[in-house]
Amino acid sequence: MKTSRVSFAAALAAGSVLVLSGTAFAHVGVQPVGEAAKGGYATLNFKVPNERDNASTTQLEVNFPVDQPLTSVMPQDVPGWTVNVEKTKLDKPLTVHGKQVNEVVTKVTWSGGKIGPGMFQQFPVSVGKLPENADQMVFKAIQTYDNNEVVRWIEEAKEGAAEPQTPAPVLKLTAAKGDDHHAGAKTDEAKNAEKGAAAGHGHDEAAADHGSDTTARALGIAGIVIGLGGVAFGVASRRRSA
Repeated sequence: MKTSRVSFAAALAAGSVLVLSGTAFAHVGVQPVGEAAKGGYATLNFKVPNERDNASTTQLEVNFPVDQPLTSVMPQDVPGWTVNVEKTKLDKPLTVHGKQVNEVVTKVTWSGGKIGPGMFQQFPVSVGKLPENADQMVFKAIQTYDNNEVVRWIEEAKEGAAEPQTPAPVLKLTAAKGDDHHAGAKTDEAKNAEKGAAAGHGHDEAAADHGSDTTARALGIAGIVIGLGGVAFGVASRRRSA
């Protein structure tokens, strides 16, 4: 009897760990397609898993940080889902590519679709320009189920502390990429020059080969002529002797 109780307690504890682990890891997240470099543009995928086995996710709301305004936010069409983009006016306009921007996107909401139990969905968004003086961006998200349950993924992780139960999606920014277009052009020019030199060298070799071949042919023809002359002289000599 005691052994059975111990086994039951161990199984219960293991099950609890699995449940808690699932809750901690299966959350709304954001990942760039490739890299998200500071000061650049990127495509972001907001990944939404369904954590419930008796309900489906029917809406996702993503809030964009107001203190890190993005002047360009373009959601990609997701079949079966309707997207709504909300903007707000800036207190201080931004200048982008020589033009003034007076409003930015602060919220994008996808609704009308369905993410069933055990499934996930990605919601792509093209954004820019990313902040130049920050290492990350926090996007607070709200997930709604068809049983009216709402999960707010809005907690920001603190350094040295354990991960929150409902962490907000965090985008890590990489170092800005330098302007290497000129270096690339020089490299191409160098390659073209090398190709030209190689082509010229090949042309010279071909010309030399052609000259050698012509000389050989001329010598061969001269030899044949001399040989025929010798034969004719020999025949003539025999006739005189006879």
